[in-house]
Amino acid sequence: MTAEPPARPGRLGVGVVGAGRVGAVLGSALQAAGHPVVAVSAVSEASRERAAALLPGVPVVEVPEVVRRAELVLLAVPDDALAGLVRGLAETGAWQAGQIVVHTSGRYGVDVLAPARAAGVIPLALHPAMTFTGTSLDLSRLVGCAFAVTAPGPVLPIGQALVVEVGGEPVVVAEQARGLYHAGLAHGANHLVVLVAQAAQVLREAGVAEPGRVLRPLLDAALDGALRAEDAAGPDGTGAIGALTGPVRRGDAGTVHEHAVTLAALGARTGAVDVPTGYGALARAAAARALAAGVVTAEDAQHVLDALAGITGAPPVLGTDGTATGPTTDDDGSTPGAPQEDA
Repeated sequence: MTAEPPARPGRLGVGVVGAGRVGAVLGSALQAAGHPVVAVSAVSEASRERAAALLPGVPVVEVPEVVRRAELVLLAVPDDALAGLVRGLAETGAWQAGQIVVHTSGRYGVDVLAPARAAGVIPLALHPAMTFTGTSLDLSRLVGCAFAVTAPGPVLPIGQALVVEVGGEPVVVAEQARGLYHAGLAHGANHLVVLVAQAAQVLREAGVAEPGRVLRPLLDAALDGALRAEDAAGPDGTGAIGALTGPVRRGDAGTVHEHAVTLAALGARTGAVDVPTGYGALARAAAARALAAGVVTAEDAQHVLDALAGITGAPPVLGTDGTATGPTTDDDGSTPGAPQEDA
């Protein structure tokens, strides 16, 4: 018989609390890096199936038992459940001094782990800037993926090392900045999905049978160009807005006006009122940012805003730096041209 290879030094027994899309994948990644997963909790049938697929042979046990068995506890639960879970485990004396406790919430830093810290644990907040499917496909996506790392200074290297071990790139985010960090990611990723859904609906209304196929090359190119421009610009450059194309960049106010009228009609006909509202908000933001970056003139930017007045809301007046001084209002405080809500 061939002897088992000796365990690598510094390996930790990992307990995964929550075999959701993130927990099961990160548990599998840690196991591939040499950290054995000793227990996992999984409540729903989907979670149990995910645990069986990504963590085969790992015992599925109750949460307190996961914590009891683990040297490193990975808390991969919904944001709103995290604080109560940490506090409840503290009240039952489940936490163990010297235990490493990692949560994967983007919203929180390590303050949420205060009840566990009182018991002597090492607190880490590690959030992968990635969307997960909960399958083995995600493992390759972790390579090069940025992870926000928040931790007390003396233990920050532990969090950074864990990220590197699973193939990620650690990015240190301060405790007080976690809210901004997570809002930025959610705004970019979640609202990109909404934007695609809106654009696809408009194309379907135009008779395009496969809007995803039509949008893919255009959106791939636009996203790639914007991200490349952002990476190349540095803090003082124009950034992603430098890659802007289309009628706002050209100062083509007539086209913007026609888009707004057409989309307002679509919203009235189908009930998709979020489409013209979203178009108006983003067109205004595009004009403001393009002006601030110096890629459109103040005259062209104001023409674009004027083209949206009375259709998707009244335009703000832009300063030369791209900041809005706010829309004008009627004597009763209402915005001219804006639809009025029932009293």
